[in-house]
Amino acid sequence: MIKANVDKELSTTHQVRVKGLVKHFEQRRGPFTRTKRFVRAVDGVSLDIPSMQTLGLVGESGCGKTTLGRCILRLIEPTAGEVYFGDVDILQLSKRKLRRLRRDMQIVFQNPYASLDPRKSVLSTIGEPLRTHTSWRHARIRDRVVELLDQVGMASHHLYRYPHEFSGGQRQRIAIARALALNPKFVVLDEPTAALDVSVQAQIITLLMELQQHLNFTYLFITHNLSLAHYGSNTIAVMYQGKIVERAAASKIFDSPLHPYTQALLSSTPDLDPQSRQQRIILTGGVPDPAVPPSGCAFHPRCPKAVDACAQLAPKLIEVGNEHMVSCHLVGEELPQNHPALENNV
Repeated sequence: MIKANVDKELSTTHQVRVKGLVKHFEQRRGPFTRTKRFVRAVDGVSLDIPSMQTLGLVGESGCGKTTLGRCILRLIEPTAGEVYFGDVDILQLSKRKLRRLRRDMQIVFQNPYASLDPRKSVLSTIGEPLRTHTSWRHARIRDRVVELLDQVGMASHHLYRYPHEFSGGQRQRIAIARALALNPKFVVLDEPTAALDVSVQAQIITLLMELQQHLNFTYLFITHNLSLAHYGSNTIAVMYQGKIVERAAASKIFDSPLHPYTQALLSSTPDLDPQSRQQRIILTGGVPDPAVPPSGCAFHPRCPKAVDACAQLAPKLIEVGNEHMVSCHLVGEELPQNHPALENNV
């Protein structure tokens, strides 16, 4: 097994902490104008991922989940904030030190049909990280690739085949094997099952959980499927318009969601038990333009419980009990009961 020889000054623990992470993309209004606006893809996100645990990050398409994951890995440079891997802020590392640390941080991309080079065999694809970050060559790399294929449930006779010869599930297993080649400590799973059939999704999630138990990985599991997040995560963070609106243990999110957006997401999740089905919450309107976010709470134009305060003041993410964090004026004691903004409903 490979050990990443990162300098002692970097880190001895593998906890991931994000503080006030911001990523704004510059956007021009047209090809012949200098007027600019900024898309607030990630807008002040803070979260912790304990070592050897999984944080499920859920939300609608376009809410900033993937951008957040890539900013944490510095695949995209954040606009502001701090990202700690152990005790080291990786945003302050030089390119040389960051290159060494990358052996401990990997990503599995969403689309296995696009993330694998069609011109490279399985041996070349999985062996590429080993050729880049180690002095290993030829037979030693081949032996390691065979070992990785075995870990993800594939046989050694696949070594010289190409991506077009595999199914979607097999391709994703190859992508997972490539991410594990250097024995990383932290892996971002960017909707790793989104392009797969339901039966294959279960196999991939089970595989990832087994690998975590045996190899002590820390996962950031990005998904829009709450059921998958519940099955594979210790903690769930719900994201809306670049912000975390609720974070708690996975069981708490499902048993007692507090934010109206989380409640709406859960109400739309299919349930096979007719006795436990809830009345579906229908959200009106569409997702706001992230370049022109609404005032106050970004969710208030669609929220069925909104009050005047929601349109006037942006709520803070506060703890309401036992590590359950919520960003909502109607939860907790952020505003006094006699606050003028609470006098009338919107």
